[in-house]
Amino acid sequence: MSTHTEALPVVVIGAGPVGLAAASHLVERDIAPLVLEAGPSAGSAVREWGHVRLFSTWSELVDPAAEKLLAPTGWTAPDGATYPSGADWAEKYLQPLADVLGDKVRYGAQVTGVSRLGRDRIVDADREQQPFTISILNADGTEQRITARAVIDASGTWSTPSPIGGDGLPALGEKAATARISYRIPDLKDPAVRARYAGRRTAVIGSGASAFTALAYLADLAEETPGTHAVWILRRGISGSTFGGGTADQLPARGALGLAAKAAVDDGHADAVTGFRTDAVERAGDGRLVLVGEDGRRLDPVDEVIVLTGLRPDLSFLSELRLGLDERLQAPTELAPLIDPNQHSCGTVYPHGVKELSHPEKDVYLVGMKSYGRAPTFLAMTGYEQVRSIAAALAGDQAAAERVELTLPETGVCGGAGLFDQPEATEATGGGCCAAPATLTIGAPASSGGC
Repeated sequence: MSTHTEALPVVVIGAGPVGLAAASHLVERDIAPLVLEAGPSAGSAVREWGHVRLFSTWSELVDPAAEKLLAPTGWTAPDGATYPSGADWAEKYLQPLADVLGDKVRYGAQVTGVSRLGRDRIVDADREQQPFTISILNADGTEQRITARAVIDASGTWSTPSPIGGDGLPALGEKAATARISYRIPDLKDPAVRARYAGRRTAVIGSGASAFTALAYLADLAEETPGTHAVWILRRGISGSTFGGGTADQLPARGALGLAAKAAVDDGHADAVTGFRTDAVERAGDGRLVLVGEDGRRLDPVDEVIVLTGLRPDLSFLSELRLGLDERLQAPTELAPLIDPNQHSCGTVYPHGVKELSHPEKDVYLVGMKSYGRAPTFLAMTGYEQVRSIAAALAGDQAAAERVELTLPETGVCGGAGLFDQPEATEATGGGCCAAPATLTIGAPASSGGC
């Protein structure tokens, strides 16, 4: 890399928790970052699920390098033993951190492409000597290009939720029914949202903590509004691991989510439909939706559908870079075996940093949720350690880059945290292994197969 290229900033895509942590670690290493955030404020994606409480405490959600930057401003860390909501995280930590970084963070800057200057992905000649070029669409509609010495993509996966279809594709009729379909946990404190689900029958598709949260919210609503009922749809069966680690989970709030989902069914506020993979979404005569399974089964009509089947990375703007990605998870090749939900040991993540996050394209890194591709096992503290290691490597401190230490809370369920401590279970982490399709009442003898 030329001296001129080394003088360029490191572009960080996304001003979320891991993106801002990356900038903090770069500043600590005297490397200039430039954070490009598509939204109007820090943590724009986090704010969209601001009504949801995290199951990690404040002590696990503040990056050490970021805290050092904030300390001189008089910022006081929230009580480390308490659990913030997404809104708390954004307002009390992310935005103050972005404000300290000042002009190192640009809002309304959507990255539309990344490449090597003058080199598409085919060209080998002098490739690593060229800086990166980043195409940006600004909020005012203007286009711009900037150059960088390295790129850290912390854009997350929030913008690309997985569809209803059991095959990973949108189900037939899904797009036409979008007015009655949501891919987010509903904010029932919002009167308009509350009215959408009150007194109605709602299908909740998914088997992670986001689905647990939605079921718990709807159960609370059912206590107040007669006629409110949920149909919980799982692609696999129900086993001992379906509801998470429960009281054995070292993240107590995470365990409590699974117990709340179980209570929703036990109390009659939800029915569980297992072994159901949606193939089509049809309209009943009254305009409600009918979910049709791959096996031909048709469920009773529902008024609304909440789809919480996981998230996936948007790789479209990285198409001119040479990425090494696992063919299943879309995670970096060396990282994928450590987080594969088909094999990953419950609640453990091997220490990983720059080595596992490197690609054939030198000095490009996917971090945070995006580094995990479609795997649902991510915790915020994992991302903080990732960017600490990467910043050390970019500073030439290989010893520090390789000195990765990471200890995560254990849990009794295969699959850990997903959307910054809100897990989105995939088919691989769904409860049960080979259960036949069934509608179950939790609390009665289960007919599902176990692992």
